[in-house]
Amino acid sequence: MKQESYKKVERMTVAMRSIHWANAAFMVVAVITGLYIGEPYYQTLIAEPAVQKYVMAWNRWWHFIAAIIFDVTSIVIAYLYFFSRFEKPYKKLIPNAHNLNEFGAVFLNLITLNRKKSFDSSHSDSFNTVYFTIFHLLLFFMLFTGLQLYVHGLESGISSIGAWWPWILHVGTDWTIPVTGGSLMDVRIAHHITMWLIIVWVAFHIYYQIWRTIFWEEGDLAIVVGGSKFVKDKK
Repeated sequence: MKQESYKKVERMTVAMRSIHWANAAFMVVAVITGLYIGEPYYQTLIAEPAVQKYVMAWNRWWHFIAAIIFDVTSIVIAYLYFFSRFEKPYKKLIPNAHNLNEFGAVFLNLITLNRKKSFDSSHSDSFNTVYFTIFHLLLFFMLFTGLQLYVHGLESGISSIGAWWPWILHVGTDWTIPVTGGSLMDVRIAHHITMWLIIVWVAFHIYYQIWRTIFWEEGDLAIVVGGSKFVKDKK
């Protein structure tokens, strides 16, 4: 029996893997602190009153730091979508015949449990690219609604670094109020719902990567660790 041979294919650079794990780590931080900010849920009266330990202040600080990390990585990812020398994901988003056929083939492969695989899985496919683009759009909306909630706390219109900062935030995020329903509470609800949508996205993302690793037998899970996967060599 002829043994199948595999070839190594690089899929993620060191920079891309660093962004991936930074987002994963700070997403956990953002969810934990965000839930606490919305409704304090753990004991704060251990040993001394909560007011002396600045529990809410620390949660808000870490939440803000996580948001800054997302801001920076989102800008970098948006740049790489178009100008990366490694691969340009935007090409997979163009609704041409090839991308539409590939999207359908990958989706069919998923729902039929790999009974039919008629596409090249050595590089990122249209289905996965569209799925990640949805994540980035959710993340952008999360950031804008979060900044609107943040600037609302600066009621005086002045921050520690001047009035220019709240002004910029209002200009950039006030559109979220009419879009979400017309009130700040609607923005807060939209921010909260988006968090759960992102959690659902992450759950399916993890499931799908494990699914690909098992069914395709190409080591997809290894991509975010070593940057490479192994595909069957057709030669």
